[in-house]
Amino acid sequence: MQSLLQGVLKAVRTGIIVFDAEQRVVLWNHWMEQHSHVAAASVLGKAFSEVFPDMVDGRTHIAIDAALQHNFASLLSQTLNKAPFPLFVNPADADSGLRMQQAVHVMPLEVDTMPRHCVVQITDVSMAVSRERKLREMALELESQTLVDGLTGIANRRRFDLHLDDEFRRAKRNGSPISLIMIDVDSFKDFNDNYGHQRGDACLVEIAAALVRVLNRARDLVARYGGEEFTVVLPDTNEDGALQVAEAMRAEVEGLCVEHGFSGVAKHVTISLGVSTMVPELTTTTSSLVHAADRALYQAKRSGRNCVMVNSEGK
Repeated sequence: MQSLLQGVLKAVRTGIIVFDAEQRVVLWNHWMEQHSHVAAASVLGKAFSEVFPDMVDGRTHIAIDAALQHNFASLLSQTLNKAPFPLFVNPADADSGLRMQQAVHVMPLEVDTMPRHCVVQITDVSMAVSRERKLREMALELESQTLVDGLTGIANRRRFDLHLDDEFRRAKRNGSPISLIMIDVDSFKDFNDNYGHQRGDACLVEIAAALVRVLNRARDLVARYGGEEFTVVLPDTNEDGALQVAEAMRAEVEGLCVEHGFSGVAKHVTISLGVSTMVPELTTTTSSLVHAADRALYQAKRSGRNCVMVNSEGK
C-alpha cells in the first residue's frame, strides 16, 4: 500500500505539499521536485518560513495558517495570486525567472491520532491563462474590426455613430461648436457601371485616403457612411473652419485625377460636400446635425456638384 501511494503521488500532474501543525513540510511530491528544481530531501522537516521566506505573511501563508488553526479551506484565485510559489514550467523559464501561472487550493487535513495537517494543491494553469489571453486579444481584434470599414480601412458607420455621440455630448457640456461634413462621390453609379466594381472599389479606397490626409487632429474622424458616401466629424470647429476643411477635401479628391469619362461634372472623379455646424443645446440631438449636413449636401448636388454648401441651422 505504501508503494502504491508513492506511485500515485509521483504520477499526479499537480503539486502536493503537506504541512504539519507546526507548518513543517512532511510531503513534497515528484511534481514539486520537477517544477521547483528542489529535491524533497532538502525541504522535508523544514518550516514554511525556511522554504518560502518571500511568502511569509502572504495570502498563501495566511490560508495555510487558517487551515491549521481554524479548519478553513481556501481556493486562491489565479487572478489575484498569479504565481505565488517559485515554480517553473521548464528549465528555460527557471533560468529567466518566469514563474508558471498557478491555481492553489489549501485544505485542512485530519489525521487519526495526530494534530491537524494542511495539504496544498498547486495546478499549472499557464495554458489556460494563455488561451484566455489569446481569446481576449481575438475579442479586441474582432471589436476593432467591427468599427472599421472592410474596404477602405477607415471608420465605419458604427464607429461614426459612437464617435459623433461622444463628441456631441462633449460639445453640450462645454458649449462648444461641432461640425459635420456629409460627402457623396459624384456620378459614382456611372463610374461603377462603366469601369466595373473592382475599379469602383479602388476609387473609394483612394478617396478615403485623400479625405484622411486633410485632417490632422486626433479627435477628427472620417468614416464611410455607406456606399459612396463619407462623413467627417469635426469637434470644436466653427462654420468657417469646417468650410475650409471641406474645400480642402474637395480639392484633394479632385487632385487625384481619377479618370471619369461618364461623370457629366468633370473628366475626373469629384465629390460634393454638405457642411453643418451647431453649438448643441440641452435638448438637441445628433440627428439635427446629420439632417442639416444632409440638406446641405443635397443643395451641393442641386448646385452642379463638385462644390461645398453650408447649412447653418442650429448655430
